[in-house]
Amino acid sequence: MSQEPVYAPNSDFVAKAHVSGMDAYRALWERAKDHPEDFWGEIAEKEIHWFEKWSHVFEWNPPFVKWFVGGKTNMSYNCLDRHLAENANKVAFHWEGEPGDTRTVTYADLHRMVCRFANVLKARGFKTGDRAIIYMPMIVELPVAMLACARLGITHSVVFGGFSAEALKARVQDLGAAVVITADGGWRRAKEVKLKGAVDEGIVDCPSVKEVLVFQRTGSAIDMVAGRDFFVRVDESQRLAEGGIDGTLAGDECPAVELDSEHPLYVLYTSGTTGKPKGILHTTGGYLTYVTMTMKWVFDIKPDDVYWCSADIGWVTGHSYIVYGPLSAGATSIMYEGAPDTPDFGRWWSIVAKYKASILYTSPTAIRALIRQGDQWPNSHDLSSLRLLGSVGEPINPAAWEWYHRVIGKERCPIVDTWWQTETGGIMIAPMPGAVPTKPGSGTLPMPGIIPEIIDLSGNPVGDDREGFLVIRRPWPSMLRTIWGDPDRYADQYWGKVQGVYFTGDAARRDKDGYFWILGRVDDVMNVSGHRLSTMEIESALVKHPAVAEAAVVGKPHEITGQAVCCFVTLKKGDYDHHELGIELRKWVAHEIGPFARPEEIRFSEALPKTRSGKIMRRLLREIVTSHTVSGDVTTLEDMNVVTRLASQHDED
Repeated sequence: MSQEPVYAPNSDFVAKAHVSGMDAYRALWERAKDHPEDFWGEIAEKEIHWFEKWSHVFEWNPPFVKWFVGGKTNMSYNCLDRHLAENANKVAFHWEGEPGDTRTVTYADLHRMVCRFANVLKARGFKTGDRAIIYMPMIVELPVAMLACARLGITHSVVFGGFSAEALKARVQDLGAAVVITADGGWRRAKEVKLKGAVDEGIVDCPSVKEVLVFQRTGSAIDMVAGRDFFVRVDESQRLAEGGIDGTLAGDECPAVELDSEHPLYVLYTSGTTGKPKGILHTTGGYLTYVTMTMKWVFDIKPDDVYWCSADIGWVTGHSYIVYGPLSAGATSIMYEGAPDTPDFGRWWSIVAKYKASILYTSPTAIRALIRQGDQWPNSHDLSSLRLLGSVGEPINPAAWEWYHRVIGKERCPIVDTWWQTETGGIMIAPMPGAVPTKPGSGTLPMPGIIPEIIDLSGNPVGDDREGFLVIRRPWPSMLRTIWGDPDRYADQYWGKVQGVYFTGDAARRDKDGYFWILGRVDDVMNVSGHRLSTMEIESALVKHPAVAEAAVVGKPHEITGQAVCCFVTLKKGDYDHHELGIELRKWVAHEIGPFARPEEIRFSEALPKTRSGKIMRRLLREIVTSHTVSGDVTTLEDMNVVTRLASQHDED
C-alpha cells in the first residue's frame, strides 16, 4: 500500500450499503468494462421508466454518441409521477430561506406545481423544441421551472443568479431562447440580489424572447413591460401581483411528453472564459440513467435519508445532485437560499441539526472557510444525524479532509471525494462508501463504466505515481453530446487533443493502488527550473501549517526559473507577524515538498477571489501576479474588492 493514511469503511456502514465491500465494487467495474451494453441496459431497465424501450444501448461514432437509441422517456415523469403511487406524501424538499422562512414540499406538492407551470407554458404557446432561460434565486420555483420545461420537452438553460446582464444576454442569444423565467430577486447575506432588472437590461437585443415570466420572492418594486412580462404563481401560499397569471387555475394535471432518449434536456454554459460562451449540451435518457445510479453508488441513498447538497442550482452540481438525481432516486433533500455565514457561521450546522440531515455534500472551499472560523460553530450543534459526507468542485486538501472527517463527521462518517465536470454530467471518480477505503485528498477509484487513464500528450500511459493528463477512454451515458451550435469546437476541444480519447483538461496521477489524485487544471501545473509542480500539492502543504486556513498557489513568470511559486494565504484567527510567518511558511513548504518548491512570494489576504459557488478564481490570481490587473469574464466573482486589494498588494516577507 502507499504511505498515505487509509480509512476503511466501518463495518456497520458496509453491512447496509448498496455496494458492500471491494469485491462487489470490482465485480461491478469489471462487468461494466467487459460488457457495457448488457451492464447499462440492465440498469436503465431497472432504474428508469420508459414509455418505449430502446432498440440498442448505445451508438458510438467518435466523437458523437447516442444512448438508449430509439427509447422514449421523460425526466419530469421519472422525478415525480412514478413516485406518487407510494410516496406522494414523502418530502421532496425541506426549503429554508435566508431570512428564516421555510417551506416543506412533498412529491405530490411538487408534481402539482410543476404541472401548473407546464400548463402555463403551454397556454402561452411554448412547446417541445423551444428553449428557455431560467434566471432565479434558490427558491422552490427554480426546480419547478426546470421540471416543467423538461415535462414539455422545452430545453432549458439555468443561468446562475450571480451573472451580470451582459453574461445573461450572451446566453440568451446563443441559445435563441423564446422565454425567460425569473424572479424579482433573492436574498443573500441579508441583501436583495435583484434579478428582474438584469433581465430587462440583458434582453434588449434578444428578439427571440417572446415573454418574461416572473415569480415573486422579495416583493420589491420592479418594472414590468406590458405584453411581455407577466407575474406568475403556482402555489396558493405565494403572492400574486394584480393582473398576473395564476397557475393554480391552469390545472393540476399535465401529461409528460414522451421524448426521445436523445432529446436535449438542458444547456449549461461554462463560466470564467472569454469570448463566445460555451454551451454544454446534455440530453435525456443517458443523463437520467447515470445521475440516478450515481446517487445510489456514491451517496448510498436510502429511503429515510435527508440529503443536503449545498451547491447552487445554477451550476452542474445543482442540476445533477439537487434536482435531477435526488428526485429521480426519490430522495428527501434540503434546499437553502442563502450564504453559510448568515446570520453567522453556525447557519449550516443549525440546518443540519434542524432537519436531521444524514448526508452533506459541499465544496472544499466552503470547508476551508468554515475551518477558519473555529470548531466552536459545528461543535455547538447536534450533528449526530450525519452518516456520510461528500466533497465536490476541486481537489480537497488532505488537512481539510481530516478536519471534515474529525470535526463534522466525528470520525464515523465516510467521505466521498468526487471528481467530475460540467461536461461529464455526473460523478466519474469517487469512492463507493461501503466498499472503497479512502485516502485524504484522493478521489480513489472510477465509477463502473468509466475507463480513466493518465497519459502524456503523445497518448502514452505515464505509469504509477507520475503526473500526466487525465483522459477517459470510452463514452459514458451522461457525457456531453456537443457544444450548443458548435460541433466542431466540441470535437476539437474534447476529442482532438489526443486522438480518440476524452481530454478532461485536468492533471492527475495514479498511485500504486490504482487510486486517482486530481492535481487541478492543466494550467494549474507549474514548471519551476524544470520541476513540474502541482499547485494543489503546495496548497495542501500550506494548509497543514497550524496558522493557515486557506491557500491558493499560482505560477509567476521568472526570468531565471521560468516560473516561480507565488502563494496567496488566509490565516486562522490570531495575531501574526507577517514577515516572520512568511519566512516560516517558505521553510515549511521546502520541508514538506522539497527546496525546489520553496515559494518565492507569499501574500497574506483576508479573503481570496471566489465565485459565489465557492471556487477560487486562480485565473485572476495568475493575472494579478503577472500584470497587477484582471481581464476577461468576472461575472461570477462574489466580491471584486478582494481582487482590487490583492492587485495593489506587494509581497510581505
